Amino acid sequence: MFGILPIGPWEMGLILVIVLIVFGAGKLPQVGKSVGKAISEFRGSVKDVEDAVKIEDNDKEEK
Repeated sequence: MFGILPIGPWEMGLILVIVLIVFGAGKLPQVGKSVGKAISEFRGSVKDVEDAVKIEDNDKEEK
């Protein structure tokens, strides 16, 4: 999925059932939105770090 953990459809279904039991169906949209936002922010942070490392490597090569 994201290259970190290979999650298949059965695992995703099990996670969804557990989330439904813990949070209930009423809060599921809020939980999904929060998780999506967190994943998006994490990806952005990873990209920023990768860009910073590339810039630093390019600066070292020029010297």
